[in-house]
Amino acid sequence: MFRQAWGNFATGAALITTIEQDGVVHGMTANGIASISLDPMLVMVSVGHKAKTHPIIIDSGRYGINILSESQEAIGSFYASSDRETRHEPNARFHFTESGTAFLDGALSSMDCNVVKQYDEGDHTIFIGEVESIEVKSGSPLIFFNGKWALLAD
Repeated sequence: MFRQAWGNFATGAALITTIEQDGVVHGMTANGIASISLDPMLVMVSVGHKAKTHPIIIDSGRYGINILSESQEAIGSFYASSDRETRHEPNARFHFTESGTAFLDGALSSMDCNVVKQYDEGDHTIFIGEVESIEVKSGSPLIFFNGKWALLAD
């Protein structure tokens, strides 16, 4: 019921990027993100303790938030899957900030975040990040509603 209730809340979707110890970009699709403060610029992402992303953020102290555009559904689906070995990897391309955070090419917005606090609550950790650099582009967002991808209607 809890999952079904929250499925009725339409959200955007983001690709959270981290860098593994071997330098490979790791991604996780998320909608548990939010703006926290304008001054200083703080954002949060909620990551499950069992997610591969969790220990990478703990170790590195950094993450990127890349807000997906309507043309990035395949990227969102791929990085939402826990069974990536059997799925065809989409054409996700990245460029990097000065700190080494991966920004997804074509994302509507990308933010490079340095973890300043973290809170363990239930089976997730809430990572509060201070935004150190931002890129913003125009376009339409990819929407997630009731367990399905959707496009924003004007």
